[in-house]
Amino acid sequence: MSKIAIIGAGAWGTSLAIVLGRTGNHELRLWAHEAEVRESLTLRHSNDLFFPGQKIPETVFVPPTLREALHRCEIVVSVMPSQHCRATFQQMAPHLAPFMQFVSATKGLEESSLLRMTEVISEVIHEKCGFVPRIGALSGPSFALEVARGDPTAITIASGDRELAEQIQRDFSDPRFRLYRNDDVIGVELGGALKNVIAIAAGVCDGLGFGHNSVAALITRGLSEMTRLAVACGGRPETMAGLAGLGDLVLTCTGGLSRNRSVGRELGFGRSLPEIITGMHGAVAEGVFTTQAALQLARQRGIEMPITEQINAILHRGKSPRDAIHELMTRSAKNETTLASL
Repeated sequence: MSKIAIIGAGAWGTSLAIVLGRTGNHELRLWAHEAEVRESLTLRHSNDLFFPGQKIPETVFVPPTLREALHRCEIVVSVMPSQHCRATFQQMAPHLAPFMQFVSATKGLEESSLLRMTEVISEVIHEKCGFVPRIGALSGPSFALEVARGDPTAITIASGDRELAEQIQRDFSDPRFRLYRNDDVIGVELGGALKNVIAIAAGVCDGLGFGHNSVAALITRGLSEMTRLAVACGGRPETMAGLAGLGDLVLTCTGGLSRNRSVGRELGFGRSLPEIITGMHGAVAEGVFTTQAALQLARQRGIEMPITEQINAILHRGKSPRDAIHELMTRSAKNETTLASL
């Protein structure tokens, strides 16, 4: 039996608690930042704010403090929004120990530093705790609602630490939730982050009333764009053709449960970004933050990312979605199979 702390009780964190709790094989703790979430989880065994209608096992302990959540914990699963990761781990630092294993399940990039989440976590722990953590990244095509209700799902645990990856694979897998191992942490994390940007573009097409042709083109060329940046950062192209790349990209661009696609759809309808975010009631669409970070990362590496450029212009410069799609379609002609082209 492993002692597991899930830090972050949004829809995905709550869903992971349901998955890990249904076997009864672990001592589980689910920590929520919001007092009202802790109350609903404790009293009603449900997350009424972020994940209503889904019951968590009564064996899942909801601690009031990070100290209690992390006490003698063996595996720490980080599931907070990307822009809160650094501050949360700084708060956690006094309660962390070298024997702990860490898993990041957040799909995003830190805007200020352009770092991936495992890099942020490692940096904070090394600076504040004085040790280099054993860490992996969990990613792949997974809507929280479908995972919670037990739909067959396959995702990836990525780590350069084979022993850690094998343990997470054993502890997290069951007949309805299958984990594959991968040692390409860069590719897996960038795949999980960048697909959200392309999903916003797919939503824009839907909001503008375009059909399946447009979305198919965006998925295909979006994958090319994602792969170029991942490879430039040290990832492998085959990872981008797997669960954490193509798999997650297809899901997020086409699934009705995708928050990023929904944001793009509303932009296509003509709504403003602040209006859309207000209507999300605290839910996070990571692609809104990732777009600017990805664009800066691409410029550092000398990589062209036209779709990301246009989504950034829509999100942060007020560009018309229709004008952005028109500009993508009227770019100079390219060779499809040339790595540098789009």
